[in-house]
Amino acid sequence: MDHFPISIVFRSSLLATRARALSRGLMLSSLIGVYAFTASGARADTDFANTLSGNYLAALVAGMSNDPTSASRFYSESIKFDPRSADLAERALETLLAEGKMTEALPLANTVAKRNSGSGIARLAQGVRAIKDKNFQTARNIFRRGDRNQSSDITANLLNAWTYQGSGNIKRAFEAVDRIGDEPGAKVFRLLHRGLIAKVGGKADEARKALKAAYEADPQTLRTADLYAQFLISQKETDEALSVYRQLKRLYPRHPLVRAAIANLEQGKAVEDEIRDESDGIAEVLYGLGSAVTRDGEELASLIYLRLAHYLSPNHNLAALAIADTYERLKQPQSAITAYALIEQTSPLRLTADVQRALNLEQLDEKNQAVAVLKSVSLNHKDEIEPLIALGNVYRARKAFKDAAETYSAAIAALGQPTPGHWSLFYSRGIALERLKRWPEAEADFRKALELSPDQPLVLNYLGYSWVEQNTNLDEAFKMLRRAVEQQPTDGYIVDSLGWAYYRLGQYDKALQLMEKAVDLKAADPTINDHLGDVYWRLGREREARFQWNHARDLNPEPEDLPKILEKIEKGLPPLTSGSGG
Repeated sequence: MDHFPISIVFRSSLLATRARALSRGLMLSSLIGVYAFTASGARADTDFANTLSGNYLAALVAGMSNDPTSASRFYSESIKFDPRSADLAERALETLLAEGKMTEALPLANTVAKRNSGSGIARLAQGVRAIKDKNFQTARNIFRRGDRNQSSDITANLLNAWTYQGSGNIKRAFEAVDRIGDEPGAKVFRLLHRGLIAKVGGKADEARKALKAAYEADPQTLRTADLYAQFLISQKETDEALSVYRQLKRLYPRHPLVRAAIANLEQGKAVEDEIRDESDGIAEVLYGLGSAVTRDGEELASLIYLRLAHYLSPNHNLAALAIADTYERLKQPQSAITAYALIEQTSPLRLTADVQRALNLEQLDEKNQAVAVLKSVSLNHKDEIEPLIALGNVYRARKAFKDAAETYSAAIAALGQPTPGHWSLFYSRGIALERLKRWPEAEADFRKALELSPDQPLVLNYLGYSWVEQNTNLDEAFKMLRRAVEQQPTDGYIVDSLGWAYYRLGQYDKALQLMEKAVDLKAADPTINDHLGDVYWRLGREREARFQWNHARDLNPEPEDLPKILEKIEKGLPPLTSGSGG
């Protein structure tokens, strides 16, 4: 199943840049750069050491292995050996916040602040705690203890603005938010929160003006449009809100929030108003920051912002979903599963959470449980095809192509009239059928996918490559493959397909250029390395050919491909027959 774009906030990198700047100012003073994230996702040994150095090193390893859960445990254990260490306390605070362990983190924030008055992370935690308790003046005083150069800082101004609103001073709130400039991204963020502050403060005309301006400045951003529509609903302007959601549906046809809002409005049901008070507003600020920095590769900072957003507003289901998504980026499926449990059962996002939970169980090799969850979800949501699509994808990944094809067929039968957004369903079933050697049916599905979405490079590539392999429809195949490469010039698989087509026609010089580029793009793919070896052999570069075939052999090729590779390593390619290509 496609993962829904649940954390689209702003496309401009400015907000992420400003959020990162907090590491030097008001907020995350020592967070960024503490951990060098890798792709391993390995979890540290959770058996505590008997020494400070052992636990400290284990915490560092856990951090570098994308495992904030274990890091928080080891830093907390380290403090027992050196309870006066300001550095250990601050590192423990960071990881505890990232894990959402507020009962432990918030008291520790007071300790860190006493030992290090310049700790931005401690001030952030203290300020959020004060906001949770409705002590807005206290929160504002805490935030002011940071750098004095906050006049142009987006986050500092937004936090101050919302605390002024909480104190009943909407004039000062507007003054604070209006200090934010008009740079791309920042302008939309300013207008959005000016409108939300006005809405909470009972200034409907001001709210309408600002929220409409934010929406018109970036109508394709789901969250901005959603919050504008929620305001319109609060003003009994249902038809206008429906128009906003229907416009969103064109961009995100399968997004559960959009579909649920349209269904509720058409049936005269209520749509939840998510920004009801200052805590919700500040949670939205933190959610926006967390979404911005996670797209910029700073997942630990993102987790802290998102956890604090969810702490302030426990029904902020988008923040919970973003937390789970961040753990998935960190390749921490068990933590992602735990985060998905934060999403309310009544939320339209619950279906997405259950499907993603099953996919994470699959990653944990809990295969039977993953299938059982998806079947159960599908049974309980018979009008939804997402669980069936996810189940089909699971079967296809396991190479259970018969089960995959049958499951995709059930989804196609249930969807009714297909729309352009359903191209991937026919494409996926086509792959399963092709692997079952049911080519006429597969070809029909690929053509249907292109009928729904004519320029999809994945479909163009797969169908074009298949035709080249079958030595049929070559002119149309080349047109498709060239169009696919034009759209995805950095996709090694697609570049390889066009190169392989030239190889099959015996145009080895053209093939060589594309194949070498494909290997540069996908150096660890056995098929692409195997193909390059074939090209080298036909060009008389036999030593280089065997090198590539040996490399392909070592890259764990498909079981059916390995004997062919081994034979080529031993004997090379057979001589060409008259009129043949590759």
